[in-house]
Formats: sequence, structure tokens, C-alpha cells
Amino acid sequence: MSPLIPSSALYEALYVSTLAEGQPVAVVAEIAGHAHVHNASRGITGLLIFDGMRFCQQLEGTQKEVLKLTERIRNDPRHTGVEVLHHGPLPARRFRQFSLAFTAVEDTEVLARLGLLDGEAAMAAFEALRAELHR
Repeated sequence: MSPLIPSSALYEALYVSTLAEGQPVAVVAEIAGHAHVHNASRGITGLLIFDGMRFCQQLEGTQKEVLKLTERIRNDPRHTGVEVLHHGPLPARRFRQFSLAFTAVEDTEVLARLGLLDGEAAMAAFEALRAELHR
């Protein structure tokens, strides 16, 4: 577990996971809808990317809330292979406007490649993907 940072300080986590076998792709809309409502009440913002099989999500909020949510996702039977690629203090929110931004990508390899990275390299790849999505 990470060292405790001040409770009001921002914290982030970036993870990848795979949609569990037998789960219909339609469950992704359910996940996104639930997150949109519940993240706002917990002060969590972020971006969820889905490629038809894999998820990549960046979460930001207080350390306590981000770690609690990451653990809930790890225990969610709709996800398998949850891998936290990066976590740590965050100087400023990237997603002030939404409790959850959601987008899909058609390239099924982009999240697979991102999942091979960790730490700052993973965050740099995520930022590059995010910039590409906003073009």
C-alpha cells in the first residue's frame, strides 16, 4: 500500500483490466452509468477507455477514495486481470468537468500495449492516447 498522503491532496491510479468471460459487452454501459453517478458523490473523476475487450481507467480523487474504488474494481466479477499500472499524488485534476468520461477505441492493441507499461511510462502512454482521442 502507498504511504498516506494528506487527506485533501489529490491522488490518481491508472489500471487496465479485461471484461470477464461470459460478460456481454452491454455490461460496459452499466458499469459506466453506475460509475458516473457514484464517482461524483465520492469526489472521483477520471476517464474510462474500452476497446471491446479491455478497460483502461484513470481515477483521481483523495487517496482514500481512489484506493477504495480500485479495490472494488479488483473484486468486481465483471473485470479480470486488474493491473494497477501507476498510482500516486496528482498535482491537479485532468477531468474536472466529469465524474466519468467514457470513450471506446477501435484499435484492440492500443490498450494491450499500454498494459505492458508501468509507472511514468504508463502515464505518458495514457496521456498520448488521451490526446489522440481528443483530436
